[in-house]
Amino acid sequence: MDILFKARLGFLIGDVTRLWRREFDRRAAPLGLTRLQWRALRRIERFQGMTQVQLAEDLELAPIAVGRVLDRLERAGFVERRPDPKDRRCWRLHLAHGSTKVMGAVDRIADGLVEEIFADIPASELETTEKVMSVLKQRLGGV
Repeated sequence: MDILFKARLGFLIGDVTRLWRREFDRRAAPLGLTRLQWRALRRIERFQGMTQVQLAEDLELAPIAVGRVLDRLERAGFVERRPDPKDRRCWRLHLAHGSTKVMGAVDRIADGLVEEIFADIPASELETTEKVMSVLKQRLGGV
Protein backbone atom coordinates (compact mmCIF):
# COMPACT_ATOMS: atom_id res chain seq x y z
CA MET A 1 0.00 0.00 0.00
CA ASP A 2 1.24 3.43 -0.81
CA ILE A 3 1.62 6.32 1.61
CA LEU A 4 -1.30 8.24 0.07
CA PHE A 5 -3.71 5.40 0.82
CA LYS A 6 -2.50 5.27 4.43
CA ALA A 7 -2.84 9.06 4.73
CA ARG A 8 -6.40 8.90 3.34
CA LEU A 9 -7.16 6.23 5.92
CA GLY A 10 -5.91 8.54 8.68
CA PHE A 11 -8.17 11.34 7.45
CA LEU A 12 -11.07 8.89 7.22
CA ILE A 13 -10.58 7.90 10.87
CA GLY A 14 -10.68 11.57 11.83
CA ASP A 15 -13.78 12.20 9.73
CA VAL A 16 -15.64 9.23 11.21
CA THR A 17 -14.76 10.36 14.74
CA ARG A 18 -15.94 13.92 14.05
CA LEU A 19 -19.19 12.79 12.40
CA TRP A 20 -19.90 10.27 15.18
CA ARG A 21 -19.49 12.99 17.82
CA ARG A 22 -21.63 15.42 15.83
CA GLU A 23 -24.46 12.90 15.53
CA PHE A 24 -24.25 12.04 19.21
CA ASP A 25 -24.36 15.75 20.08
CA ARG A 26 -27.44 16.20 17.90
CA ARG A 27 -29.23 13.33 19.63
CA ALA A 28 -28.11 14.38 23.11
CA ALA A 29 -29.07 18.06 22.70
CA PRO A 30 -32.47 17.58 24.41
CA LEU A 31 -30.62 16.52 27.58
CA GLY A 32 -29.15 20.01 27.89
CA LEU A 33 -25.57 18.76 28.22
CA THR A 34 -22.63 20.01 26.22
CA ARG A 35 -20.20 17.52 24.71
CA LEU A 36 -17.60 18.50 27.30
CA GLN A 37 -20.08 17.97 30.13
CA TRP A 38 -21.12 14.49 29.03
CA ARG A 39 -17.50 13.55 28.34
CA ALA A 40 -16.59 14.68 31.86
CA LEU A 41 -19.48 12.71 33.35
CA ARG A 42 -18.48 9.61 31.42
CA ARG A 43 -14.84 9.84 32.59
CA ILE A 44 -15.88 10.39 36.20
CA GLU A 45 -18.24 7.43 35.91
CA ARG A 46 -15.41 5.21 34.66
CA PHE A 47 -12.86 6.49 37.18
CA GLN A 48 -14.82 7.39 40.34
CA GLY A 49 -12.57 9.28 42.73
CA MET A 50 -10.31 10.79 40.08
CA THR A 51 -8.94 14.27 40.69
CA GLN A 52 -9.74 17.42 38.74
CA VAL A 53 -6.16 17.42 37.42
CA GLN A 54 -6.57 13.84 36.16
CA LEU A 55 -9.86 14.75 34.49
CA ALA A 56 -8.25 17.78 32.84
CA GLU A 57 -5.46 15.58 31.47
CA ASP A 58 -7.95 13.01 30.17
CA LEU A 59 -10.02 15.71 28.46
CA GLU A 60 -6.88 17.54 27.25
CA LEU A 61 -7.95 20.80 28.87
CA ALA A 62 -6.55 23.24 31.40
CA PRO A 63 -7.59 22.46 35.00
CA ILE A 64 -9.28 25.88 35.28
CA ALA A 65 -11.53 25.10 32.28
CA VAL A 66 -12.45 21.73 33.76
CA GLY A 67 -13.14 23.47 37.06
CA ARG A 68 -15.81 25.63 35.41
CA VAL A 69 -17.41 22.56 33.82
CA LEU A 70 -17.39 20.80 37.19
CA ASP A 71 -18.96 23.85 38.85
CA ARG A 72 -21.90 23.63 36.44
CA LEU A 73 -22.22 19.85 36.83
CA GLU A 74 -22.08 20.18 40.61
CA ARG A 75 -24.80 22.88 40.60
CA ALA A 76 -26.95 20.60 38.42
CA GLY A 77 -26.58 17.79 40.97
CA PHE A 78 -24.58 15.50 38.67
CA VAL A 79 -21.14 15.60 40.33
CA GLU A 80 -19.82 15.65 43.89
CA ARG A 81 -16.42 16.91 44.96
CA ARG A 82 -15.22 15.03 48.02
CA PRO A 83 -12.12 15.89 50.03
CA ASP A 84 -9.12 13.61 49.60
CA PRO A 85 -8.39 12.04 53.00
CA LYS A 86 -4.63 12.23 52.35
CA ASP A 87 -4.36 15.68 50.78
CA ARG A 88 -6.41 18.65 51.99
CA ARG A 89 -5.71 20.56 48.76
CA CYS A 90 -7.17 17.82 46.58
CA TRP A 91 -10.78 16.99 45.75
CA ARG A 92 -11.98 13.63 44.44
CA LEU A 93 -14.74 13.54 41.81
CA HIS A 94 -17.75 11.25 42.04
CA LEU A 95 -21.05 11.03 40.24
CA ALA A 96 -23.92 12.34 42.38
CA HIS A 97 -27.24 10.55 42.65
CA GLY A 98 -28.76 13.19 40.38
CA SER A 99 -26.66 11.92 37.47
CA THR A 100 -28.36 8.52 37.30
CA LYS A 101 -31.21 9.61 35.04
CA VAL A 102 -29.08 11.68 32.66
CA MET A 103 -26.40 8.96 32.41
CA GLY A 104 -29.12 6.42 31.59
CA ALA A 105 -30.34 8.70 28.81
CA VAL A 106 -26.78 9.16 27.52
CA ASP A 107 -26.34 5.37 27.50
CA ARG A 108 -29.56 4.85 25.55
CA ILE A 109 -28.52 7.45 22.97
CA ALA A 110 -25.04 5.93 22.64
CA ASP A 111 -26.39 2.37 22.37
CA GLY A 112 -28.88 3.35 19.68
CA LEU A 113 -26.24 5.18 17.69
CA VAL A 114 -23.83 2.24 17.88
CA GLU A 115 -26.53 -0.17 16.72
CA GLU A 116 -27.36 2.05 13.75
CA ILE A 117 -23.87 2.79 12.53
CA PHE A 118 -22.61 -0.78 12.86
CA ALA A 119 -25.75 -2.39 11.42
CA ASP A 120 -25.11 -4.92 8.67
CA ILE A 121 -21.32 -4.86 9.01
CA PRO A 122 -20.12 -8.45 9.42
CA ALA A 123 -18.65 -9.30 12.82
CA SER A 124 -15.44 -10.56 11.20
CA GLU A 125 -14.85 -7.15 9.59
CA LEU A 126 -15.49 -5.37 12.87
CA GLU A 127 -13.04 -7.70 14.64
CA THR A 128 -10.36 -6.94 12.03
CA THR A 129 -11.03 -3.22 12.35
CA GLU A 130 -10.71 -3.45 16.13
CA LYS A 131 -7.35 -5.23 15.83
CA VAL A 132 -5.98 -2.62 13.43
CA MET A 133 -7.26 0.30 15.53
CA SER A 134 -5.74 -1.26 18.66
CA VAL A 135 -2.34 -1.50 16.96
CA LEU A 136 -2.57 2.12 15.81
CA LYS A 137 -3.55 3.25 19.30
CA GLN A 138 -0.66 1.38 20.86
CA ARG A 139 1.82 2.79 18.36
CA LEU A 140 0.59 6.28 19.15
CA GLY A 141 1.26 5.78 22.84
CA GLY A 142 -2.24 4.86 23.95
CA VAL A 143 -2.90 2.13 26.43
